[in-house]
Amino acid sequence: MTGSPGDTPYELEGVDRQDGVGVPDPFLRLWTPHRMAYIAGENKPATGAAGHECPFCRLPSLPDADALIVRRADAAYAVLNLYPYNPGHLMVVPYRHVADYTELTPAEVSDVAALTQQAMRVIRIVSDAHGFNIGMNQGEIAGAGIAAHLHQHVVPRWGGDANFMPVIAQTKVLPQLLSDTRALLAKSWPTD
Repeated sequence: MTGSPGDTPYELEGVDRQDGVGVPDPFLRLWTPHRMAYIAGENKPATGAAGHECPFCRLPSLPDADALIVRRADAAYAVLNLYPYNPGHLMVVPYRHVADYTELTPAEVSDVAALTQQAMRVIRIVSDAHGFNIGMNQGEIAGAGIAAHLHQHVVPRWGGDANFMPVIAQTKVLPQLLSDTRALLAKSWPTD
């Protein structure tokens, strides 16, 4: 779109300002309206209560494919992140509604650690990840989206995966549907 000499960016030739997309400027935009659900707090409990209000308490009662659960252990489970940073981004979550890592039982610590190791192995097999960011945010002040129910992130990384999109546009381009990612990971997860 080009303007006539002397046009300001707001007076470009052929631009209908009544089309509902805002005032034109030199930026191109990729619209990701699905992210508004996360920004608006979808699936975030209003309180720290356990039970139906907490998505991490609710997910284990659903079928694995519907909940995006990849693997279950005795005290914890691995589930794809509904709002992933990268393809294959999953979380390891204890079944018990507990907020702080120091409150986990030895069995929960063991399952969280074992599922994290297994997740890394499986993601390497399925998508040849070059590295991982692994961690948990303890408390709202530390960035936990759902602070009341502890969860550990396992985020696969590849050389060059942090391009201009997340840095400049706060946008992440994901090339695979969550259901397809879940199916690949679940199929490749070793059976005990």
